Amino acid sequence: MTALKVLLTSALLLGTAAVSAHDYHAADLDIAHPWARPLPPVATVGVTYFTVSNQSDTDDVLLSAESPVSETVEIHTHVKEGDMMKMRKLDELAIPAHKEVILAPGGHHLMLMNLKEVPTEGERFPVTLHFKEAGSVEVEVAVETPSASRQHNAAEHSHH
Repeated sequence: MTALKVLLTSALLLGTAAVSAHDYHAADLDIAHPWARPLPPVATVGVTYFTVSNQSDTDDVLLSAESPVSETVEIHTHVKEGDMMKMRKLDELAIPAHKEVILAPGGHHLMLMNLKEVPTEGERFPVTLHFKEAGSVEVEVAVETPSASRQHNAAEHSHH
């Protein structure tokens, strides 16, 4: 009976590790830690962030994204006009060869427009990213506070 308990415990731990994995791959692209801020229940838009690293000798392009939690997903960035920061929709986002593109607060991000459901802290929801060269990849976005995301990223970078 003890061997069975050890086997079941090991299987559960391995399953938990697989579920908590939060990095994704599409061809030569690495997508790290997709996350979103928790929102109030009445929110109609949300924002998603992550980092894309292109390990290829070829540039790639994020063409679009989609998610079942919103009617549409748009690629956005912030630009400074005079003394004001303004958000702008992008038709696509270049992912240069051997470079990293960070989607983060105050910069590039995905806008989830007309939310069908508002994910709460601790939940995850799917977003499918469509790249010109790497194709499509589904990622799970973790809903967490920005401080939790920064702690995760700091721990992640300390391993490199």
